[in-house]
Order: sequence, then structure tokens, then C-alpha cells
Amino acid sequence: METQQLIKELNEALAAEFEIEVSSITAEADIKDTLDLDSLGLVDMVALVENKFGVKIQSADVAAIKTFDDLYNFLLGKLK
Repeated sequence: METQQLIKELNEALAAEFEIEVSSITAEADIKDTLDLDSLGLVDMVALVENKFGVKIQSADVAAIKTFDDLYNFLLGKLK
């Protein structure tokens, strides 16, 4: 999957799920702040990403993912 296509699909899915504008998602933005995630919301986000892209995200990986750029890079690494 091309990088830009992955970013576009991921951003659109997250924006729809968490009812925010796609334009509010930027690479350097903090995921928890942008999506207004509590611990349950974080679980929902992980489930959405795992289901959409067919990857498994471990709890240690979740702890290391702070920004959308971190998430993009993680997914790109898993999908290659």
C-alpha cells in the first residue's frame, strides 16, 4: 500500500469513527488529544486500525505511538 493512500484511508476512518474533521488530523498532532481519547477510546482506535489494516498492535506498541506520524510509520512497517 502506498504511503499517501494509507494515510488518507486511516485519517478518513479515524475521522468518521471519532466524529472529527479529517483536516484536524496532522502528522505531528497528538493522537489522544486530537481524537479526545480516554482509555476506552484508545482501545476502540486500536481495534479500528487492527480490523481495517489486518495488523496486530501490542500494548507496548500503543504506548510508543504518540502522534499520527508514529502511527503511520508503525503501520507502514507492519504492512511491508
